[in-house]
Amino acid sequence: MFDSPLSTSAYGVLGVEPDVDDEQLRKAYRQRLRATHPDTGGDSASFGRVQRAWELIGTPEARQAYDRGHGFATFSADGDADAGAGADPSGWRPARPSADTRPRARAHGHPGGWRRERYLTLMREWVGRGIPLEDPYAPALVRSAPHEIRRLLADALAEEATARIVADLGMGFTVWHDVAASGRRGDDPDAKLDHIVLGPSGLYGVLSEDFGGPVTLRRGELQGDDVEGSPIGDLIARMRVVSRAAGVRFSGAIVVLPDDDLPQAILDAGRVRGLPVVVCGRAALATVLRRGIPGARDMGGNEVFDVRTRLQQSVRFV
Repeated sequence: MFDSPLSTSAYGVLGVEPDVDDEQLRKAYRQRLRATHPDTGGDSASFGRVQRAWELIGTPEARQAYDRGHGFATFSADGDADAGAGADPSGWRPARPSADTRPRARAHGHPGGWRRERYLTLMREWVGRGIPLEDPYAPALVRSAPHEIRRLLADALAEEATARIVADLGMGFTVWHDVAASGRRGDDPDAKLDHIVLGPSGLYGVLSEDFGGPVTLRRGELQGDDVEGSPIGDLIARMRVVSRAAGVRFSGAIVVLPDDDLPQAILDAGRVRGLPVVVCGRAALATVLRRGIPGARDMGGNEVFDVRTRLQQSVRFV
């Protein structure tokens, strides 16, 4: 729960600054524990976050390890993030090529690439032109950045997580990442589909997101404190752009979110604008893609081959 660029740090959960002394830290922990306890009017989720935060920084040894990993021991408010850059347990940096030789899904495009490029551009502008930016992924630097910049990195990580899950499904699946979905003049030139996944259960448009907090489903659309616009509606609109260009029919739409942000692993949104839609946690994505979603039409072998060929000939990447 503390690994997303949008999540509050352990210190933030306890309501203290990273340079607080041990006695003040213990006092803050006890206060937050009482305030969030379900017996005193709090809720179990907040209570759990307080307990987890204390596990991470409650002892001198744990706190030192946490500070090193998150850059709090060396990062200052004036933007000095030159130390602590080598330790990043959160895994926010681009992954290195895998040496795994198992059969993988056919993959095209660069998952999360567009958002990572945009993140790096805005991060350099925010730090200041001409100021060296030795490590744009230093955790303390990331957490101090404006929300819109952190959101870009969080979404890039979400897309990369989905790509790893789909890759493990094997050679029966094909996936296209970061697909351009601006069809007519006046459309958003940056409009894209995060993923198109083709397999035995159907052809799906997939949106990978991290809103940084709990999300619910209401009347076929996502609801949450940090949910803006109509993510599902936009997903389907972009799927239709690709559908027209390639001459293919999508079986349905899937939205993938962090597991902790959903009330249950799989939420069935029913049909939205004529397409079946499912919202699921990352841990449930492989199951959803293998089984298909309610109301989706299965594809035969010849149709899968034809759809793959059409998409290969028409897909453009952002």
